[in-house]
Order: sequence, then C-alpha cells, then structure tokens
Amino acid sequence: MTPNRVIFFIFDSVHLLDLAGAVTVFYESGCCGKKYDMHYVSPYTNPGTSSGLGFTHVEPLSSVKVNKDDIVIVAGMEIEKWNRADDHLWIPWLQSAAATGATIASICTAAFALAAAGLLNGQNCTTHWAWTTALQQKYPLLKVIENKLFVQSGRIFTSAGIATGIDLALYLVEEQHGAAFARLVAEDMVVYIRRDGAEAQSSIYLQNRQHINHQIHQVQDYITKHLQHKITIGELAELVFISPRNLTRLFKSATGITIGQYIQLLRQEKAKHLLKTKQKIAWIAKECGFKSSAQLRKLVKEAND
Repeated sequence: MTPNRVIFFIFDSVHLLDLAGAVTVFYESGCCGKKYDMHYVSPYTNPGTSSGLGFTHVEPLSSVKVNKDDIVIVAGMEIEKWNRADDHLWIPWLQSAAATGATIASICTAAFALAAAGLLNGQNCTTHWAWTTALQQKYPLLKVIENKLFVQSGRIFTSAGIATGIDLALYLVEEQHGAAFARLVAEDMVVYIRRDGAEAQSSIYLQNRQHINHQIHQVQDYITKHLQHKITIGELAELVFISPRNLTRLFKSATGITIGQYIQLLRQEKAKHLLKTKQKIAWIAKECGFKSSAQLRKLVKEAND
C-alpha cells in the first residue's frame, strides 16, 4: 500500500518548531506502524530558519504535484522578513493544491500566507494569539477566532502555532488512522494529552500538565473523565499503584497544586462551559460533581471575582 503523503511547505525565515513539531508527529507515526511519504518544498533553493539554521535538498514547488489525498502543511515564518514580492512564486501553487481538495494546514503565522492566497476568505481561522488582531485587520474578509488551538473550515486548517502544530498534526493522524493510534503516537512523543481545536489556548485542561510523570498524567486524565462522581485520593492511588501519601506528594511536585485544587479548577471550568448551554443549575451542579446548586454558584462567583 502506498503511504499517505504529507508535503511541508517552507518559507524563508521559517520558525523551526512550527515545522519540526508537525514533522515529528508524522515521522513518529511511521515508527508506530503508519508510514507517511514526507516531502519538503519551497519557492526558495536554500530557505533558512528564523533561528539561523538553513535547509538543503528542498524540492522546488514545480516538482511536486498535489493530489486530493495529500496533506500540505505550511509552517509559520517571521512576518517581518516575509518577502511579499515573491508572492507569484508560490501563490498559484498553493491555490492549485487547495483546488484539488487536498488538506491544507497552516501553523502559526502561515495563516497570513493562506489568507494572501485567498484560501481563507469568508472562513473561520486562527493564528498565534499575538497576531490574531493583525490578521483580522489585514484581511477583513476572514473570520479570525481568538484563543483557539486550531480551527477547521472544510479541508483548511489553521493553528495557533508553536506547539499547537503538534496538536493539529496529531488530529490529522487521528482522522486517517483513528484515536487509539493517535494516542500511541502522542505517547511515543511523550505528549500525554491530545488537545483539539475546541479547547482554548488558555484552558485549564491544558494547564498543570507541563511535566513528564506518566502516573500523574493518568490521574489527571481520570479526574477529567469522572468529574461528576466523588473522587477520592484512595481510588486515584489505586489507579497508579502507589500509596495515597506518595500520590499526594508526587501530584503537588509535578503540577504545583494539590489534587483537591486541581479537581476544583476542572469542575469550575466545566461548569462555565455548561452554564453557556442554558441548562438548569441543578443539572449542571450534578454533572460537575458539586454537592449542591448553591456550592456551584459560590465557586463560580469566586472564580470570576
């Protein structure tokens, strides 16, 4: 069977992690059993990175014809050094790629390139939080969504950049090979939570996870899925086969907060989302694991003060 093909489009002054994060996901997919045929293309012979490294053996755009089953990922670049005089070198190629029905994805500031090519007109999109206002102002036909990890509009994806390129790439792998396989790739990369585009860049679900303790990640995942129930330290300790005292110490060391504080923060976050759905307070309180509607109102009020 022919491997799926992913084509990485590289501008000069590309941001290294914007490119490397997504590249690593598809490379690790191959290591886990689902190989991708990866190509690197550029309108420039020897493009460089914003951090000073350079590339060789990059294919010219004219040598790669995109088909509908391909994934094209455009990595973010340093906007101040982006040479718009060269638009004619790459815009027709990118427009042609999109016209085939291929998946087109931008990471970080590469949303500006998709916008310049007209691919985002009338579409929802996003970019790094520092550039959302500038993107909207420069391209008023766009609908720039703030505080999202990535946004999908048909087969066009835009991400918030930097590490969120990893999240978007994992999502694309999941689309083709399923959630269980995407999780396997994430674990191989020591990424213990696959974030999706519905989660805000500042979501509490993404905080307090900047560690590599697998046992604590398991506990955090379990808490997230069982917020409607009473959660005891004893059952969490059994889950990861350590003593309650050890778990308490390890959790605080890894996350910076206690288990109780973490549970409360997650319940507040879930309640805020559910309150927007206009559901009854009593139902929301039960769904989030609060003892009563009054406790829910009090905790949400405290969080907003």
